[in-house]
Amino acid sequence: MPKNYIQGFYSPINPKKYSGNPAQIVYRSSYELRAFKWCDLSESIISWGSEEGWVPYRNPITGKVHRYFPDLFIKIKESNGEIKKYLIEIKPKRQTIPPNPTPKKKTKTWLNEMKTYQINQAKWEAAEKFCHENGIVFKIITERELGI
Repeated sequence: MPKNYIQGFYSPINPKKYSGNPAQIVYRSSYELRAFKWCDLSESIISWGSEEGWVPYRNPITGKVHRYFPDLFIKIKESNGEIKKYLIEIKPKRQTIPPNPTPKKKTKTWLNEMKTYQINQAKWEAAEKFCHENGIVFKIITERELGI
């Protein structure tokens, strides 16, 4: 299957804001690239990191425990001066809604979409729980929030 998205290394303008190795920032889509630029250039972002930590989750298909690496971890200084932490996943909107549960034909593509959706739901549930226990806000950002 051909890759129809861009990927590469991001070179930050403000490397001191990055919480990991600023020479190793990988973006895997144009959505991530846009989010990275926003994190890098926004004055309200105190620090940010991409795939710098992980959350354990149980794969509902295999039953095995895996590691989920969310796209972003950011610290933001809100307009009221409060500092908030966010764990963020960046996905196209179509990947955040369940596939049709009763398609006319159950194709390989449909089966793959169903598996991917179930795995993503398990990842996001684990992230929600982790964030709740650690005073962090979990958000899924789509092209709408990125202005694409």
